Formats: sequence, structure tokens, C-alpha cells
Amino acid sequence: MAYDESLVFLVRDTLLVVLKIAAPILAAGVVVGLTISFLQSVTSIQDQTLTFVPKILVMIVVAAVLIPWIAARLTDYAAQMLSLSPMP
Repeated sequence: MAYDESLVFLVRDTLLVVLKIAAPILAAGVVVGLTISFLQSVTSIQDQTLTFVPKILVMIVVAAVLIPWIAARLTDYAAQMLSLSPMP
């Protein structure tokens, strides 16, 4: 199978943009989850919703705060993709 190199680079760039956008949101969820898990182990509270609800709330807040940054990354990527396409 022969792959076009430009297609491979496009897919790689797309995955990198997705990773850059998702990383801060996921990192916030991981930090909150680890913190709450540590507090649960110290206090012996084993309620599942105690970890789920704060993680979701923090991830939503981080996503809302980062909306301008996310929009800028997506706009840059879209402009880059449109500049690669041949114009009629």
C-alpha cells in the first residue's frame, strides 16, 4: 500500500491539534480526580459521585475558560487547511 505523504502529515497535524486542545481539559480532570481520591482515602469516604461530579464541573469550567484559545487554535488550523486546498 502506498500512502501519499501529504495525507499522512495532514492526519498527524489534525491529531496534534486535537491533543493540544484536549490536554488542558483532561489534565484538569486528572488533577481533581487524584486530589479527591487522596481525600477519600484519608477520610475513608467511598462515594462514587464524590469523584464524578467535581471532575465534570471542573472540566466544564476549564473548557469554558479556554474557549477563546480553543477557537484561535481551530481558526489557525482551518486557515492552514484552506490554504493547502487548490482554488478553482
